[in-house]
Amino acid sequence: MQHAYDLLVMGDDNPDIVAGPLDAPLAFGQRERLVDSGALTLGGSASIMACGAARLGLKVAFAGRVGDDDAGRFVRGALEDRGVDTSALRVDPALATPLTVVLTRPDGDRAILTSSGTLPATGPEDVPEALLTGSRHVHAASYFLLPRLAAALPALFATARAHGATTSLDTNDDPADAWAPGGLEAVLAVTDHLLPNAQEATALAACAAGAAGAARDASPEASAAALAALGPHVIVKDGARGALAHDGRTLLRTPAVPVRPLDTVGAADSFDAGFVAARPRGLSTEHAPEIAAACGALSTRAHGGTPAQPTWDEAAAAVTRNGKNL
Repeated sequence: MQHAYDLLVMGDDNPDIVAGPLDAPLAFGQRERLVDSGALTLGGSASIMACGAARLGLKVAFAGRVGDDDAGRFVRGALEDRGVDTSALRVDPALATPLTVVLTRPDGDRAILTSSGTLPATGPEDVPEALLTGSRHVHAASYFLLPRLAAALPALFATARAHGATTSLDTNDDPADAWAPGGLEAVLAVTDHLLPNAQEATALAACAAGAAGAARDASPEASAAALAALGPHVIVKDGARGALAHDGRTLLRTPAVPVRPLDTVGAADSFDAGFVAARPRGLSTEHAPEIAAACGALSTRAHGGTPAQPTWDEAAAAVTRNGKNL
């Protein structure tokens, strides 16, 4: 089928305030702490992924909702500056744009505080049918932050697939730590690629109906196998160990790309972008995680999720297979 866009991304879009590293517990009582760096940058798993895919050469459209405020205008401008089509980015006249504060630690861990704003109101009416049926691939992010959109995802993904698209989902973290709202299994049944990190994979597998034998302390490998049994090709981001993938039959591992990280915020979303961008380039599901791992690693070279996202040539140069660059 003919598609106007390579990729449609649906989900969260907000500014990030990234500060740190914080080398001691956060102190209340109106105490002020100094940190080495702080940045205002584009955040939201979906937004960062969309920007990463555009940087890799895909024609990308974004569907979501922001407020009629300075934060919303910042988000729209940041997406457009990175080549993402924002014609479907709806302005909500009543609710504020979401805002996230990310506090980093020297060991790479981070705490994330998010004000929801427009996220609970974002729904299927924010996804134009022309984009859904006119995109070669459809990606959704932050499943647990967007309850109305999450409930509609099975139908949205089914429509996209009926028009020749492939689909992918990165659920991200569940702030409620429940992991199994009604409908998740229905989404996985129409998801071609599920892209959790290791912690998310084990939680999803333990809570999803039908994932027999999975437990919250299961290994990423066992969790990937349990989730793959529900339908999707599962690619698990496993930090310094790289990534692993399970297609329901075979488990494959991809090594990490060595890098000295400055800030890991958004690395998982850049990984998602790399995986999705690799498929139209002809890379198999076996080799696409190599590009994805490179994109995630290279994105950590600067503060914030988008400033250091690589081009395709940069990502390919970081990947070696049998001693030869891609």
